[in-house]
Amino acid sequence: MSPDARTTVLEARDLTKRYRMGEVEVLALAGVDLELVEGELLVLLGASGSGKSTLVNILGGLDTATSGRLAYRGQDLTDADEDDLTAYRRRHVGFVFQFYNLIPSLTARENVALVTEIADDPMDPVEALTLVGLGERLDHFPAQLSGGEQQRVAVARAVAKRPDVLLCDEPTGALDFATGIKVLAVLERVNRELGTTTVIITHNAPIAAIAERVITLADGRIAGTTRPATRLRPEEVRW
Repeated sequence: MSPDARTTVLEARDLTKRYRMGEVEVLALAGVDLELVEGELLVLLGASGSGKSTLVNILGGLDTATSGRLAYRGQDLTDADEDDLTAYRRRHVGFVFQFYNLIPSLTARENVALVTEIADDPMDPVEALTLVGLGERLDHFPAQLSGGEQQRVAVARAVAKRPDVLLCDEPTGALDFATGIKVLAVLERVNRELGTTTVIITHNAPIAAIAERVITLADGRIAGTTRPATRLRPEEVRW
């Protein structure tokens, strides 16, 4: 289906974000317009400090813009209070960060169950862990898992509540090349098989080759949008 024919999931208009650090004002976002459509895999590319994480945190309801408009499936979130944003995150958004944030005293299954116990229509934790290739590691603790396996548990935890949108902030940043490819393959599979709208933040340009659409940020602004003529599978990426 053409991207133009798909329903808009998230719409941002003229997002601006200013931070004050002492007497210095930092402009993190400077009027960003962005639409995410159902089922797409988008890579948000840019150097450190370009505004990528700030933008994704606002899209996911972890932060709010200084000015501009944000809507989820037509529902205006611009002036949402913390309770409304918490409900939005819980019901509709999954997050994967560079560091796994697993609870050391809980097994892989139990780490995922933390999310499924509060979700409206969750996967079984076993189903989610099997999806990411960890069906044989259900009862292992984080210390018994490699870095890549821990990140895949984090992905399973994020997708187990069946989010509409999956936001991934440098998900391969703490991993070596071979392990990073495995994590990208899992994210691509989630996008393809579940139809989850997926955003991957990276500063690593070759990763953009797996995307349906690539948006480049620089100095808090969108510097370019491209659609790769040929999308690579994660195992074909070289960086």
